[in-house]
Formats: sequence, structure tokens, C-alpha cells
Amino acid sequence: MSTVHPPQTAVEALLADGTTVEIRPLGPQDHRAVLDLHTDGMSEESRRMRFFGASRNAPTQAADRLCGPERPGLLALGAWAGGELIGEADCELLDDPPATAELALAVADRWHHRGVATLLLEHLLHAARAADIRFFEADTLFGNRAVHQVFAGLGLPVQHHVEQGEVRVRVPLDESDERYRTAVDERGRRADVASLAALLRPASVAVIGVSRREGTVGRTVLGKIRQGGFTGAVWAVNPHGGEIDGEPAYPSVGALPAVPDLAVLAVPSAAVGEVAEECGRAGVRALAVLTSGLGREDARRLMRACRRYSMRVVGPNSLGLAQTDPAVRLDAEFGGAFARPGTAGVAVQSGGVGIALLERLAWLGVGVSSFVSLGDKYDVSGNDLLQWWEADGRTDLALLHLESFGSPRAFARTARRVTRTIPVLTVDAGRSTAGRRGAASHTAAAATPTVAREALFRQAGITAARSIDELVEAAALLHAQPLPAPRGAVAVVSNAGGIGVLAADACAEAGLMVPELPEHLAELLPAGASVRNPVDTTAAVHPIELAHFLRALEREPDIDAILVCLAPTALRTGRDQDPLHALLEGPARRRVPVAAVLLDQQVPVRYLGCADGGVLPVYSDTAAAARALGHARDRARWLAEPFSEPAAAPDCDRRTARALVERFLTAHPEGGWLDPVSTTELLESYGLPLTTTVWARDEHTAVAAAAGLRRLGYEGKVALKAYWPGQVHKSVAGAVRTGLATDADVRTAYREFTRRFGPELAGAVVQPMATPGVELLAGVVQDRVFGPLVVLGLGGTATEVLADRVARLAPLSERDLTTMVAELRSAPLLFGQYGGPAVDLAAVRSVLARLSRLAEDFPELVEADLNPVILRADGAACVDARVRLEPRPSFDPYLRRLRRPSAAEGT
Repeated sequence: MSTVHPPQTAVEALLADGTTVEIRPLGPQDHRAVLDLHTDGMSEESRRMRFFGASRNAPTQAADRLCGPERPGLLALGAWAGGELIGEADCELLDDPPATAELALAVADRWHHRGVATLLLEHLLHAARAADIRFFEADTLFGNRAVHQVFAGLGLPVQHHVEQGEVRVRVPLDESDERYRTAVDERGRRADVASLAALLRPASVAVIGVSRREGTVGRTVLGKIRQGGFTGAVWAVNPHGGEIDGEPAYPSVGALPAVPDLAVLAVPSAAVGEVAEECGRAGVRALAVLTSGLGREDARRLMRACRRYSMRVVGPNSLGLAQTDPAVRLDAEFGGAFARPGTAGVAVQSGGVGIALLERLAWLGVGVSSFVSLGDKYDVSGNDLLQWWEADGRTDLALLHLESFGSPRAFARTARRVTRTIPVLTVDAGRSTAGRRGAASHTAAAATPTVAREALFRQAGITAARSIDELVEAAALLHAQPLPAPRGAVAVVSNAGGIGVLAADACAEAGLMVPELPEHLAELLPAGASVRNPVDTTAAVHPIELAHFLRALEREPDIDAILVCLAPTALRTGRDQDPLHALLEGPARRRVPVAAVLLDQQVPVRYLGCADGGVLPVYSDTAAAARALGHARDRARWLAEPFSEPAAAPDCDRRTARALVERFLTAHPEGGWLDPVSTTELLESYGLPLTTTVWARDEHTAVAAAAGLRRLGYEGKVALKAYWPGQVHKSVAGAVRTGLATDADVRTAYREFTRRFGPELAGAVVQPMATPGVELLAGVVQDRVFGPLVVLGLGGTATEVLADRVARLAPLSERDLTTMVAELRSAPLLFGQYGGPAVDLAAVRSVLARLSRLAEDFPELVEADLNPVILRADGAACVDARVRLEPRPSFDPYLRRLRRPSAAEGT
């Protein structure tokens, strides 16, 4: 029986009701706790269901088995709440059938129906898969409805075999099964929303650290809560008690008349940990920590208290939060103005950005459903807020400013679901960060953090703006207008030819189409008008004429959006004579989105009311309006993409690859580049198409290898490539010789390598010369924040110069395989345009799918660079590849757990 290894660290996660529990492996120190769980924690009936009888010795035997001497095939996890073991799940590898483990579960009676067993099973399943266990089996009593409900709700197919009142259950463990991941998502969403209720819908609030001095943070927040009309009880905590603003102040949380749902902390940094512990002991369920400058020990103490007592926390270094629901009306932040009620959810890390964003939204007339300043983001994150807004029934627009991502792939999966129903917009912050200068491979050079972030936003359907102003400009359109068709054909209408040309240029720069319009539309405009697009109505256009023209444009099937640009003139000065009147007297929402540009407008964007009660977004600049329309078109395109299954990569030999990776890292604990033989073995185990390669350790072997290739039927010339440890760019180093036709040519080339590289030379690779085709780069890089990023681009020695590349975060979908190829600027070469033959696109897609799967299966693979991959009509062949491994722990981004911030590590 092979040895399986349990997870090495504890993690915290949420139960269905929002309670925080710790999941960790059981050990000898837990014997008493396991025994108590099976005796004091379980009724006699529960023990009968667990052990198929009422044996008095069964609890002791279970504790001995789970916490005794190490058993090679055993995995056992416990769930702890407030220091109490409330459940355990274990599996033990069977001799037969293979890759199968016997499963057992136990949950304390008073913790039933709160998701303990399901959460334990998810984590046990993850650990079992890492140990190459493929099936769970369990014997259950027919009447054990609770455990059968757990299996049925897991999200995996369950096989049942009934015999004499017992049910043998068999569950295949496939974490990549989309049904399973969807079920985990839904369980996580419900738990997350439940845990945030005390934070975003509190019935009572305490502000801790309220000073008697005006203008202090605590005093300001207390005043805003009271002035904002909070519907629940609000109390002030000041260590000296007394009164503040005519209301009693209490010396401590314990002295309050009742336990608050939410505590807002505005205390010195050294006191944060102690106050958090006091709040937890009292039963507070959520904290908003406004204090900044926490040291590492302060942070640890804060997070220990929050996890132990099931408190969610915003901050530290937070501006605060606001909830405008009429049933709550909480404004617990120290910004300059009150949050205006509305339907936009706003979450920011920077308090300054939050203030600026709220001000701009207020100018626009867009209110917020809830506002959260995440600050240093120790716990509550953008991912949490997306799930809250998805479920709150009020939010129809989400605005984010995130400077960092705790789990980008989990965030992307949540955002991909949420943005199907509401637009999610963000500011793409940090674009100026330098790329990986001097990166070891072409793939790594291409995979900068900016590229990874852009891939995240694109795959998740997030609208990414480059500034706060652009974010608000896009939000103004998306909030008030329908989406255009995915094609993005815009009709530009202006009363002055120059502004129309500028607007048309701006549309083209935003990736929009400006098609020609039919000539018959000219009949609706004054003499001298042009309808070629941009449309020049001339300054003489009457509002009635413009209104008729806009209605006609709206009916044109080849038009997806209308941009109306108006310059002030002295020809028509009365309100009824103003061309803007034609827009405002018409409907705000038409078949296609409409945006306006007024050159004399002083603010960047505003809403103007229309006759039907709706609003029209009006911009002061043509570029801003065109960008907003471009973002709307991009959202329409993303929504139009059909659901795509994960990319298929059949017949991958994970076991062979795992053995190779473990063997290499045992020999090289710090990691490093694989040699050519190991590179070939690893890539071939995942079905990647490598050209025939023979390793030659010396001159004689190289000559014999070339002769052997000719005997095998490879006619023509060969290539010789020198190798030494640490080598990356062979061509730059002069380590490649091609077109070698005879044994003498091979011998001469090898001797040149010996003279040039001296004792550094370890040998050479001999390959048949590849048939010409289109050269591509395909590779993957493991980003420590974003996970594996798959890169495709034009390859060969000019790859850095041409920089024609696209990237996606793994795992790739089937649609990603197609769109990555289509988005290359050089894609026409692959499709057979410009006189060349079309290449085998299925072969390209297979390479990408297998690289994605390899990177997902092995986080230790930090770089893989296949360059060039030569594509022809009859397939693909990689003629050069480099792979680098490093020891890295396995991390499942979809496994339910609470984030652990670096400042609070060790909690």
C-alpha cells in the first residue's frame, strides 16, 4: 500500500450559516478530542449510524485509529470551532479496488445541518486527489438519511449498491467536473453571504474608540451613523465612559446594553488585537477596522480573534462602509459626504480612491447600494462583495478598485458568474510595473503581471478602465443605456463636420466600426448635409429634423449605437430650437444605445433627463464617449459568447510526469531547468508534439545519432544543438548548427561546440531538419499571484521583436483555444491567406490544451517554453523546448477557505 500525505497546514473556511471553522489534519494530540466527539458529541443513535451498532469500544477504537501510530494509507481531517472538534472525515486506502479509499464521517449532533460534513468532504477530496486516490467508498445504513443527503448534494455522481439493509456508496473524485465546481461555488456563495450579514445588514453597531474631540475618526463616524438615520441601535465606546453628544458612552464592549452585530474600531494600533478579542468573547459578529499601521503581531492577534470567534473583518486601514438599504441606512465611514442611495455596489482598497469615486458618482447622479473600503484587505475582499451584490436584490452595477488579488482564479470564477447578470467594472491599476526584465525565456518575458491581469479581466468579462474618470464614463453608459450588438457599428451624428471627424477617429481607436450609411437618409436633413458617416447635419438642422433622422437611424439594421456630437452655435438659441432638444424630447432608451457629446459642457460626464423619465449620458469629449461605447461593445461580445467546456486534453500520463517531477526536485531541491532528455519525457507524457530528438553525450554519439536517423527513414539533413546546464537561448549563444548533411558535417559542428564552450558543454541534441511551416511560440508561466498563464505568439528568433502574442489564465476553455489563435495579428498566415497553405489548427489547439492541463496539474512547472512550434497542414512539431521546475505546494484556487493575508501569517 502506498503512503499518502495529509495537508501540512490548517485553513479556515465558512460553514453554511457563516460560522468560521478550522480544517486541519488530526494527530496524536487530538486523541481526547476525537474520543469526546464520538461520545459526548454524539447520541447513541448517531453512534449506531456511524458504527453500525452500539459497541462501547467503537469510539475508543476510532480515536486510536485516527490518532495513533502513523498509518501509510490514512488521511484524517478535523473541523474545529472555538477550539472544539465538531466533526471529522477520514479515508484509508484499500488494497482492492486500486486507487480507492474507504471513507468515514462523524459530526457532533448539535452541529448537524450546518454543512460540516460537506466542507470536510471537499477538503478530504482535495487531499485524496493529490495522493492519486480516484474513488471514495463507504458503507452506510439504509436509514442514514443525513449521510445520503451529504453524498447527493456533493455535486459528484454517486453509485449505490444495496444489500441487506446496508448501502455501499462509491464516489468518483473529479475536482475538474464542472458540476462539482458549480456546487462548491453555490455552497461558498451562500456561506459567504451569510457571514457578511452582520457587516452589511447589522441590527446594531458599536463605535469603539470615540473621542470627545471633534474631528477625530471615531467621533466623525459616530456622527455620520446617527445623522444618516441608521435604523438600529448605535453605541459609543470610550474607556472613560460618560456622555458624548448627549448620549451615553460605555467604557467597554462588555458594558454595552446588548451585543452589537458590528463593531467599528478606531483605536490605536497597539490596542486593535485586544479590542478584537474582547469583541469576539462578547459575541460580536463583524469588525470594521479603521486603524492603520498595524505591526505583524497586532495583525496576528486581530486575525486570531476573528477566526476563533467567527467575525468577518473589513480593513484594517479602512475608510469604513455604507449600506443605503432603507431597512438599514448605515453610513459608517469618515468620507466628506454621505453615500447617496442607489443601485451601484462600490468596493475600493484605497480610501482616497473611494472618496473620489463616490464624489464622481454623486455628480453623475448614481447612488450606491453599498460601499466598502477594503483597506489592507486582511479578510473581506472584492470576491466577497461580488457575491453579496449578486444576492442582495438591489445592486445592478459593480465598481471595483483592487490593488491586489488574494486568489485571482477564484475571483475570476466568481466574477465570470456575477457579470452575466450585472456589469462589473474595475480600474486596471499598476500598469506601469516593469515587466520581467531579463526573463529567462521568451514565454516569461511575455507573461508580465500586466498581461496576467488583462487576461484575468478578459476571461471574467470584467470591464477594465485605465482611470477613475474612464471607469465613471463607462459606468454612465452601462447604467443608463442598452448594450449595442457585439459588432459595434456606430453612427456618428454632428452639427459640425470637424467634431464629427474627431468622433469617428475616436470610435476607430476604440475598436468600433463606423460604416457608411444609405444615401436615402439625406432626405431627412437640410440641404448640404452629408450622411456618409460621420453624418454632418450642418448647423442649420432643426430639432424636429434631427429627431426624425435619429428615429430613422435607430431602425437601420446595420447600426448598433448612435453618438450625437453637438457644438454650440448662434443659429438656434431658443430651447425649442436647440438640437439637444431632439434628444431630450425623445426616449432615453432606444433599440440601440445613444450617447451625446456637448463641446461646451464643463463636467466630463453627466446625465440629462429625457421626456420618458430616463436619462441620457452626455460627455464633454468625443474620446470619452467612444471609449464608453467600446466598453459596452466588449461587454456585449463577452455576453454573446456561449458557455464553453474546459479544454479537453485526453491521454495525459500524470503518473509518469509526477514521478519525473519528484525525481528532479529530490535531486535539485532549489529547482532548475530540465535537461533535454527529461524535457522530452515530461512533455511527451502529456502528448505534446516533439520532433524526434536523440541525446548525444559526445562527438562519436552525435555522428552515430545522425546516421541512425537516416536509417530510420529521416532523409536529408540534421540539426545539432549544444547543451549545458542553465542554458536558455541557444541561438543567441551560437549553440545551433543546421543543415548538416554528412557525418563529417556533424563531426565538425560538434568540435566547434567543444572549442567554443569548453568544459561547460554537456552534450548535444541531434534532430532531423524540420519541414518548413509557420513558427509559433507556445508556453506557460506559473505566476505566484495569478497562477498559470498560457501564452501563444509568433515564434522563432524574432518573437521578442514582433511581440505578436496573446495570453489566457489556465484552465483554458474550448473557446479559449479558438480565440487565442484568432486574436494573433499573424492569424491570417495560419488560415492560409497571403498565398500559403492553411495549417492544422486542431494541432495548435491541442498544444494549448495540453500545456494548460500540464500547468494545472503541476504547480512546480514554473516555466515551459516551446519555441518554435512549427505548424503545417499535416500537424505540428516542436523543435525546441525548455522547462523549469521549482518546489511549490499544490494549491487549489477553488477549494473553499478564507484568505490569510501575508501581514497576518502564522495566525
